[in-house]
Amino acid sequence: MYTSVIKKSLLLIWVICAALPAAYGQANPEQLDDYIAIAFANNQGLKQQQFDLDRALSALKEAQAMYLPTVSLLASYTKSAGGRTIDVPVGDLVNPVYTALNQLTGTNTYPHLENESFLLNPNNFYDTKVRTSLPLINAEICYNKLIKQQQISSQQAAVNVYKRALVKDIKTAYYRYYQALQGIATYNSAMTLVNENVRVNESMLRNGIRNGTALLRAQTEQQKTNAALIQAQRNSQNARSYFNFLLNRPLKDSVYTESIVSAVVLTLPDTTAGVSRREELKQLETLRQVYTLDEKLQKSGFIPKLNTFIDLGSQGFDFNVNSKTRYYLWGVNLQWDVFTGGQRKYRAQQSHANFNAATARLDQAQQSLALELDQSYNNYQSAKAAYKSATSQLSFALKYYNDQLKAYRAGQLLYLELIDAENQLTSSRLQLAEAQASLQITLAELERGQATYPINNPNAN
Repeated sequence: MYTSVIKKSLLLIWVICAALPAAYGQANPEQLDDYIAIAFANNQGLKQQQFDLDRALSALKEAQAMYLPTVSLLASYTKSAGGRTIDVPVGDLVNPVYTALNQLTGTNTYPHLENESFLLNPNNFYDTKVRTSLPLINAEICYNKLIKQQQISSQQAAVNVYKRALVKDIKTAYYRYYQALQGIATYNSAMTLVNENVRVNESMLRNGIRNGTALLRAQTEQQKTNAALIQAQRNSQNARSYFNFLLNRPLKDSVYTESIVSAVVLTLPDTTAGVSRREELKQLETLRQVYTLDEKLQKSGFIPKLNTFIDLGSQGFDFNVNSKTRYYLWGVNLQWDVFTGGQRKYRAQQSHANFNAATARLDQAQQSLALELDQSYNNYQSAKAAYKSATSQLSFALKYYNDQLKAYRAGQLLYLELIDAENQLTSSRLQLAEAQASLQITLAELERGQATYPINNPNAN
């Protein structure tokens, strides 16, 4: 039994060492990229970012539509009584003439007329027209469109920022889950050794070779290892749930890890990329452009605005429609704000101050991201050294346990010393699993710091 366990452990070490590549070789990258693609399609946080991008696209279309004509249907109806009037003395002016004519002709051909009074407010009057208006000169529309275009670029960068953070979180959760599975396997292996120790000590106690103290200690180790195994299983369940949460899947969905081997990078990653590809910098640069355009927008208020319009309609009384009620009206409107009390000047100054603040934030972000990348590189170097050390320690722990087991069987070793060797073996296996996961996670952090993951490739969108 002991020989079989030792052979399996040695085989594990051989597989680990054989899987060290000379280039980047993360575990089952195609499968991991598939999970990332699922997250890009399903993650709720990413969907919210995409909705904001859709809103920015709609805002740009709205700005572009301001160049097009506006067609409106306008209609009004007026019913009135009373109010001011215009008095026309028709009778006073015409009646003396008509009276003289009637006397000359000896007839009553020319009637007697009354003075007229007309209401100023139209009564039973309608006016229906179709108005088409078109801006001819309007600098504000132009700058507004340019600002909306920059806002789209900023929101697209925000989407990519979220994607890259999501990639890092998914990879971290993926390898943490794999580490948890390795922990379960380690404790299962330890349980096999402990159970065998219990069996051997029970046999020795029955044969009078050992006393009951060794058996009690073996049973204690059995309970301790079993508790650790249960905790490892819970950690695995939590890690799986968090991974599925990032993918917006049912929390208990299985995660494919069968083809995972400890393929890690021990060569130096590319450090020439720097932080120039980080979308956070693009966001801040875009923000600077927005403030620049906004300053120009405020200054453009001194440029006259020129619009043209044409009305096609009908107006008259009692809803009559004929050749006399139909009309058209064409015109040009000019607006030139000669004096506004300095409002636009102060708004332009505010935009310029915002531009300076955005420039300062951009400089600070460049330094901060460079520091973050440097720390990620240092963490990678540390994780690489820890992985090499953990690999060697596991090899030594296996040899040490094998030697201690032979000595214990020969009656040359206390049981406590054998337990110490078992604990070292278990601890070395756990340390190797943690070192594997930590190294992969530091690589994911480096990838995030350099923004090198192809988030726009067909498999990642």
